[in-house]
Amino acid sequence: MMSTTEEKRESIPNSVNRMLFAGIGVILQVAWICWLAIKLNDYSTAIQVCTSVLAFLITLRIYGLHINSAYKISWIILILLFPVFGLTIYLLFGRAGAVSVMRKRFNSNLALLRSYHAPLLAQRRALPYPDRTARNHAHYLQTRAGYPAYDNTDVTFYGDTCAALEAQKEALRSAEHFIFMEYHAIEDASAWQELEDILAERAAHGVEVRVFYDDVGSIGFITSAFVKKLESRGIQCRQFNPVIPILNVFMNNRDHRKITVVDGRIGFTGGYNLAEEYFNRTHPYGRWKDTGIRLEGDAVRSLTLIFLELWGATQKEPPEIERYLPEVPYTARENAVVLPYADNPLDDEATGENVYLNMIRSAKEYVYITTPYLILSDEMQRTLRLAASSGVDVRIITPGIPDKKLIFSVTRSYYAALAKSGVRIYEYTPGFIHAKQCVADGAEAVVGTINFDFRSLYLHFENACWFCGCRAVAEVRRDFDELFPLCHEVTEEYAARRSIALRGLDCVLRLFSPLM
Repeated sequence: MMSTTEEKRESIPNSVNRMLFAGIGVILQVAWICWLAIKLNDYSTAIQVCTSVLAFLITLRIYGLHINSAYKISWIILILLFPVFGLTIYLLFGRAGAVSVMRKRFNSNLALLRSYHAPLLAQRRALPYPDRTARNHAHYLQTRAGYPAYDNTDVTFYGDTCAALEAQKEALRSAEHFIFMEYHAIEDASAWQELEDILAERAAHGVEVRVFYDDVGSIGFITSAFVKKLESRGIQCRQFNPVIPILNVFMNNRDHRKITVVDGRIGFTGGYNLAEEYFNRTHPYGRWKDTGIRLEGDAVRSLTLIFLELWGATQKEPPEIERYLPEVPYTARENAVVLPYADNPLDDEATGENVYLNMIRSAKEYVYITTPYLILSDEMQRTLRLAASSGVDVRIITPGIPDKKLIFSVTRSYYAALAKSGVRIYEYTPGFIHAKQCVADGAEAVVGTINFDFRSLYLHFENACWFCGCRAVAEVRRDFDELFPLCHEVTEEYAARRSIALRGLDCVLRLFSPLM
């Protein structure tokens, strides 16, 4: 019998073969473009000069962009070291403007949805913020990201995904009008099948059910017949950004969101997908740790609209909206302020990163963070180090058993600089920690899908929820208190002087980490 660390998930040949076929097709096309460019350079001095000039101009353009400096430096060095290859990769995958068709459709749909946020933003209701800092954080999300803060909402935190799944099933069984589900990864196995049976039963009773998943995130879990199977059971199903064996500049931008909405009155979000390992039914990387939250009340409205952002962007006609925003009578038990929000790679606002930066900068006593991947911008590194140097108790928990060994090496390459400034680093010994959460001073918390890495912060469609003034904040803090004894603290190990070879390897890993 296999141990938990040796156990591997069963692959689905149909989907894996499709992914391999698409990957090989893209690699061959990139190789052909690079080969053609090199041959043309060899053939003509004029073309070679033009390539050099183009590389120089593009590096100047990248330098002038209002994006993260580490991201810029990685592209600039790649292009200057390998002009033909670097230019090819950048022109295919590095330019935000390359996804102009999707950008236009998404922004048009987002503008329509924002018109439903606008009345709440304009009301400027006096919400029960605990202090000025919380008010400022909500102000940023409302003015820059366009998502309103709500009261009259209760938040339930789940430090155990099995409990979250059971709560989700109970809510789904109560659905009378509609169910929306959007997930990065769905595995057609026992956990999902339990949910699917409930969805099919509700669909048979006239409930409108929509399921939306990311094709890359789910490709190792389900077959191409998954959509047809759901539709045969009365469930609407769509893929986001399907994998194809043709160069697709939008392939780098994935839907990483995790949302369930029931009748516009109950909503769920958090770090977990709907696959076996997230509920510890399989153990490919030791014991899996993830978290989530349940919302009930007015703030569910935002989760509904966030779901419609990408669902609506995958169709030509504008989505129907008003029927999914019912007035649901509800009286909250607590005086919480709850603000669900989303982030996308098609604008210039790094919403996910800025929320984290605001929490770290304003923390007076402590700020605790869990993330499966730690690939930090210069600004995030400085902010974490400055907070720790200023006496704030800054702690970060990362996995003890990695799911991607290269990315885990990159994660560890950031430890030394943080540890030397007083940031305490922990690795979750039992296995893989996938939770994305942050709590500061017992006053505010964020739970969602956003990792502390470049992909989540700059390339993926993400969502999270910021909340304050409720017991759920204390429950997030309690979750950290229960996690620390299960972790191995590596702060002193990385704060000590390390060999030149190890420091050099860290530099190389960090140099190209923004492109991973």
